[in-house]
Amino acid sequence: MSTPSVDPGQIPNAVDSINSWQPTFTGILILLMIGTMAIGRFGADLVMMGTLLILLLAGILEPTEAIAGFANEGVITVAMLYIVASAMRETGAMARITTMVLGKPKTERGAQMRLSLPVAFLSAFINNTPIVAMFLPTLSNVARRCSFSPSKLYMPLSFASILGGVCTLIGTSTNVVVAKLLDDEQLLGPTGETLKLGMFTIAKVGLPIAILGLLYILFFGRKLLPDRISPIEDAEHHDEGYHAALRVETNSPIVGKTVEEADLRDLPGLFLARIERQHTTLGAVSPHERINAGDVLVFVGQLDSVVDLQQIKGLVPSTLPSSDESIDELEDPHYRPNLRISEAVVSSNSNLVGLTIKESGIRTRYGAVVVAVRRQGQRLSGKLGEIRLRAGDTLLLEAPPGFGNRFTTSGDFYLVNERITPAALRHDRAWAALAVLALLVTILTFGVLPPMTAAMLAAALMVVTRCCTGPQARHGVDFQILVVIGAAFGIGSAMTKTGLAADIAHSITELLSALGPYGLLASIYILTSIFTATMTNNAAAVLMFPIAIAVALEQQFNPMPFVVAITVAASCEFSTPIGYQTNLMVMGPGGYKWTDYTKFGLPLTILCGLICVTLAPTAFGGF
Repeated sequence: MSTPSVDPGQIPNAVDSINSWQPTFTGILILLMIGTMAIGRFGADLVMMGTLLILLLAGILEPTEAIAGFANEGVITVAMLYIVASAMRETGAMARITTMVLGKPKTERGAQMRLSLPVAFLSAFINNTPIVAMFLPTLSNVARRCSFSPSKLYMPLSFASILGGVCTLIGTSTNVVVAKLLDDEQLLGPTGETLKLGMFTIAKVGLPIAILGLLYILFFGRKLLPDRISPIEDAEHHDEGYHAALRVETNSPIVGKTVEEADLRDLPGLFLARIERQHTTLGAVSPHERINAGDVLVFVGQLDSVVDLQQIKGLVPSTLPSSDESIDELEDPHYRPNLRISEAVVSSNSNLVGLTIKESGIRTRYGAVVVAVRRQGQRLSGKLGEIRLRAGDTLLLEAPPGFGNRFTTSGDFYLVNERITPAALRHDRAWAALAVLALLVTILTFGVLPPMTAAMLAAALMVVTRCCTGPQARHGVDFQILVVIGAAFGIGSAMTKTGLAADIAHSITELLSALGPYGLLASIYILTSIFTATMTNNAAAVLMFPIAIAVALEQQFNPMPFVVAITVAASCEFSTPIGYQTNLMVMGPGGYKWTDYTKFGLPLTILCGLICVTLAPTAFGGF
């Protein structure tokens, strides 16, 4: 047993704390906060900011103590990593990896393996949320080709991203936040070294967890995962889908491939109605038909599916001039990645009524390009440019930002709905984004710069190299998560200041000291898991950190196993859909119920806990 440098006598005594109302008040307030968050009626950011306000009004926290978390290096680091992930998405770098990774599996287990292993690897270096978002649209197609339910893939996607995230410092925002908390404490390990979480420090425990967790998914996924149909309906059975026509440019990677090889055969929410080739129209397209440059692919399908289709490199609206005529400068307002997708409903008084799309001059009049048309209750035929517009037709447009504000009241449109989705990805910047990510990993691995500085540099390079614009970078940051983390720091400070953390730690050690150090470590892990299941993982880690440290110091244990335990437990909670953001993301597309997570995720949660509690002491120098 090693003795940390911090004197346990410095920890506030639980008996003295009882004489004050502040620990009791803070404890009751936190319990109410957890209960409110578990109900799910209000956002986590609102609940936690409300809690912080009450602590301020009660005089428990000073203003500087309450807002200190928002200036924390960990919070800034997380924000910068969101920008890096956003650039990876905007350049199509993630989409390229997705296509290459999934390939054409022939069996259910093969599909799960092709999905889980690369996702776990990628999530060790990129934020989990964009990874899951990039893979989601393609999984239904993969499941359809392999003739099994897509619900066999969506939950493994989320779980694999979580497992990979516990292998590196930047794998999840939780790791970054805990690393900064540990830096601030300046604790010493068994051999007198200052305890820190480096780039691969947590991998000593995280890698075995990831490996065994992935094996669990592959061996038990077929039996424990439900067999459900995704609620996404096939657009082939609907006559109200968008009629979209996209031209194949010469630089498109699908040129020369068959329809099946290009993965255009069974797109979720879309079907390929025909191919327009020079003076010929190919209906009932064969999966073995090869795609030529200049072909116009006509699809019918749902809005989101049409938007996703445009992200394929080299597919452009058929009404857009050919690539040699269009301007391809980032600064130009008509550069496609700068444009936004808008929906516009043609009004009965519009000058467009009765004109074909080609005659209407929409491109010159509004600076917009028609991508698709929807006419309620009718299947449209003929070339897109020759469709004669009627009142009530919905146009899907590529238009400069602000199109809705300029033309909603013009009289030509009843309603304009501008989406934040870019019209096209910055495919030409994909390799630059990958290079910046590699640079970030290298800097953090060798400790060349502090994590916050390295993350800021990577984010700046993503913007400077035009992998994403300023607005895209700002939109890529999840400010709700940052507010939760910042508020959690303030609430954690109140737990330490009032002695509540020490009181809880003292109670845990009194009740469970007979179980020995492993029993105490397990209790910290379990308590963190419970917190995670009822609130966000970042908040759970921040609130449990002072309790875990207090337990370690009171018993004169090495704090590092306890730090690792709360870090892993705050991420590896699979038994509820609210335990992690990606679990919620896949719940709808997979058609899952709450009990599906418990059935498949609870054993995995227990497995991760057993591995962590068993390995952490050995990996970090014992107790």
